[in-house]
Amino acid sequence: MTGLGVAWVISEGTGEQTGSNPRQGIFWAVLAAILQASGAVLSRSVLASSTLSPLWSTMLRLVGGLGILLPLLLWQSPSLTIGLIPRSWLGAVFIAAFGGTYLGIWLQQTSLKFAPAGIAQTLLATSPLFILPIAAALGDKISLRAIFGVLVALLGIGLLFLAA
Repeated sequence: MTGLGVAWVISEGTGEQTGSNPRQGIFWAVLAAILQASGAVLSRSVLASSTLSPLWSTMLRLVGGLGILLPLLLWQSPSLTIGLIPRSWLGAVFIAAFGGTYLGIWLQQTSLKFAPAGIAQTLLATSPLFILPIAAALGDKISLRAIFGVLVALLGIGLLFLAA
């Protein structure tokens, strides 16, 4: 039910198709879902069976990602420099990187340490719902369909906790 509610909210769009090959998009979406689930199960296994803290696992994940991403970026654009980011953006980039990446991964790892992977991933999948109050505060119109989707997702979360 939670997945259905989230899908209901995020499927509401403008009706514009941005890609020319939907099969390729479906392939990448399925691959991403498989890899996300595999990563959650592996992280849960390590965190639950060891003394490794979520904070350290977050650091290891970020350093590992940087170790892969940085050589790829340099290979794609050898002239890559920090000068590409205007100085006025550095504060916003820092806040986004710290709040979105670091805290997000740390909280994900914490949830995987203390809850079963399926429950943690279900709750993490609700993140698109949190943008609706922000969108409403910025003056966007929230449709009745989106509100019902949130209610279905919340009902699914409630059932998840009742069953656990």
